[in-house]
Amino acid sequence: MIKKILISQPKPASDKSPYYDIASDYGVELVFRPFIKVEGLSSKEFRAQKVSILNYTAVVFTSRHAIDNYFKLAKEMRLEIPEDMKYFCVTEQIALYIQKYVQYRKRKVFFGNTGKIVDLLPQMVKHKNEKYLIPMSDVHDNSTAELLNTKKLNHTECVMYRTVSNDFTEEEIKSFDYDMCVFFSPSGINAFEKTFGKTKNDEVVVATFGPSTTKSAHEAGLNVVIEAPQPEFPSMTAALKSYLSKIS
Repeated sequence: MIKKILISQPKPASDKSPYYDIASDYGVELVFRPFIKVEGLSSKEFRAQKVSILNYTAVVFTSRHAIDNYFKLAKEMRLEIPEDMKYFCVTEQIALYIQKYVQYRKRKVFFGNTGKIVDLLPQMVKHKNEKYLIPMSDVHDNSTAELLNTKKLNHTECVMYRTVSNDFTEEEIKSFDYDMCVFFSPSGINAFEKTFGKTKNDEVVVATFGPSTTKSAHEAGLNVVIEAPQPEFPSMTAALKSYLSKIS
């Protein structure tokens, strides 16, 4: 019986989130508690990479964290971002987030539909003379660089933020009484292991989003009962709803 679920993400900003429908429809308690948090690099740490933000004519954003820390660093270093800077974003939602910092103009903001760099590639190739800067987390692989190399694009990857554990308090550990945990990144799995070791493996079932998260969960010996996304369940909420429906 699943009565209490820990979602390792921040609480949804909107009351219309499908998570709240799940709580109502299936009588489960949902607790939103991120296992990880993002910290931006200091300007001193960034300068150590010997990357000059103003040497680039376009920026590729893969997340809101990348946007926040790009503009934060520019402000700390007292850099004026040129009006003609171009922004390439992996989704429209991320593209719209740029409005928090600069005026949104379609002629300089481009976005993909799938959330993957490969979907952005055709638009980037149309602007092959740009010098692309790609802000990244400290945890990343070389797949983006290798992909852009295939199209002979001028690009530089740099670290602007890092992912760290959002440690549990002693009280949270003592009162841990969840039937299911929902994870969205390998870092979340690692944080869970760091906190609880193997003590919860037989008590808690796990839902994972993304192949790398699923792989990490299996390697940790967790009882994975939901693996999303799937063709029939493109979102975690859809997969969770289906699972709860089957066991209810």
